[in-house]
Amino acid sequence: MAETVVDDELWDDFHRVVNMSSRELGDWLRTEAASAVAEREPDRSGPEIGRQVLAILGKRRTDLTAGDVAVMRRVVATITAERRDDLEPVAGDAQFRHRLMCLGHDPLKAA
Repeated sequence: MAETVVDDELWDDFHRVVNMSSRELGDWLRTEAASAVAEREPDRSGPEIGRQVLAILGKRRTDLTAGDVAVMRRVVATITAERRDDLEPVAGDAQFRHRLMCLGHDPLKAA
């Protein structure tokens, strides 16, 4: 099986913008605020991209797939566009915070 190469910059950027631990993200995805199906289907709770980020957090760098790399790029781009580069804690409104938390980034937490 061919190894997927994750460059250092993407690896570092992903782990910089995803400031929630896998436990925090998993707990969040199971809340009703993250998804309406949270209580009915705990293994499928939260948006798909949130579940993908959670899976990536549980993998070693050498175990990442091309699909994982694509998700990492999307997450970095989305969070950077929403938050800019400084990632200083900012409240924003609840919808803003919830949307970012589904990607593994809590805007109230220091990066």
